[in-house]
Amino acid sequence: MIICKSEVELDLMREAGRIVAETHRLLARAISPNITTKELDQIAEEFIRSQGAIPSFKGYNGFPGSICASVNEELVHGIPGPRKLVEGDIISIDIGAQYKGYHGDSAWTYPVGEISETAQRLLKVTEESLYRGIAEAKPDARLYTLSHAIQTCIEDAGFSVVIEYVGHGIGTDLHEEPQIPNYGIPDKGPRLKPGMVLAIEPMVVVGERFVQTLEDDWTVVTSDRTLCAHFEHTVAITAAGYEILTLPRS
Repeated sequence: MIICKSEVELDLMREAGRIVAETHRLLARAISPNITTKELDQIAEEFIRSQGAIPSFKGYNGFPGSICASVNEELVHGIPGPRKLVEGDIISIDIGAQYKGYHGDSAWTYPVGEISETAQRLLKVTEESLYRGIAEAKPDARLYTLSHAIQTCIEDAGFSVVIEYVGHGIGTDLHEEPQIPNYGIPDKGPRLKPGMVLAIEPMVVVGERFVQTLEDDWTVVTSDRTLCAHFEHTVAITAAGYEILTLPRS
């Protein structure tokens, strides 16, 4: 069942989204060669808790970190640790915050110093695909029209769409219905309604789409070890269209 949120609930999710967005802003400033992914995790956890929220991911199904920190060929669910970033890396950081029982969720892939042209293009296309999908998030639209817009953007650029991992509804649970694939047939799927809140998150690979999980049972990597990127916003469907809840406030 897809849960539609009340305006009171949306206000709480706006606050959760603000906290997530500001955490991203802090980490974006901190990312540089020689910082460890554990240090980024500590910065995030300290800030999230200072805002009266708790990290959504910490302890979720046993996950040990407050953020997911996935470097280069790591797609999602990278565990923060002693790894130091180096010039030319890209790092996908997924952040969740729970505020008064409601979650916000957003991921972004960042360059570490100067990166290759391929990596630059990957980040540009993945971010563009996210906003192409969001543009289709409006009342009475079918969900897979959004999915198709993401897929078309990615594949037209010559990149691959990961199919094993998808976006999701979000609210009092971090993962709610509906599942939101990054591929699909337009004008199919559930009809969107005001009050639905969606975590839309394209995951894109430079090479082939196939992925595998490492022995830590968390970190997902590309099978061919090519670069990948992950971008995500939490988006509410409104009567007028959509509202991105995880944008930083000015």
